[in-house]
Amino acid sequence: MTETSIDFASAREAMINSQLRTSGVNAGWVLARMRDVPRETFVPASARVAAYGDRAVRLEDERFLAAPVFYGTLLQEARPVASDRVLIVSCAPDYLAELVRPLVAELRTLTPEEALQPPESSQDATLLLIDGAAEEVPAALVARLAPDGRAAGGIIRSGVQRLATGRVVGDELVWQAVIEMGIPRLTAFDAPRSWRF
Repeated sequence: MTETSIDFASAREAMINSQLRTSGVNAGWVLARMRDVPRETFVPASARVAAYGDRAVRLEDERFLAAPVFYGTLLQEARPVASDRVLIVSCAPDYLAELVRPLVAELRTLTPEEALQPPESSQDATLLLIDGAAEEVPAALVARLAPDGRAAGGIIRSGVQRLATGRVVGDELVWQAVIEMGIPRLTAFDAPRSWRF
């Protein structure tokens, strides 16, 4: 199958009906955003035929665009609102940013490497979206959240990847797992390795 033979609008509709709805992603506003944003424009030309498959799409430099069900579930669980000041951490933030932008008041993006650096000034993001799976969320990133900030993204616990939601409690981000799923790993957020006996 070649790119010119693909009806991407139909592929998007098939993604919604066969991947999102069957996985419990049924919020109308989420489906509308997933329908309106053309995934194929956020991957290399050579990968466009796979843009609506049920797996992550490899980008350049060992980066990935996660599977559609990750983004649909992430949005549904995060529940962004019009007053939110959103911070997205991603190796490839453009797709998620385009999904979220019309839903919120303000949107900023950081690479995982940038998120490791202390913020230059007080930060006040009300919603953090992590586009990938992290073993540890760095304190420098949590410091960018408002005292009542929320979060959603991938976490890795005991080697298992889960989509989770979080809340700032004191100076920590406390996570609640939602569902296990395959999520591209953010290696910049790997926990330090140590010897065990």
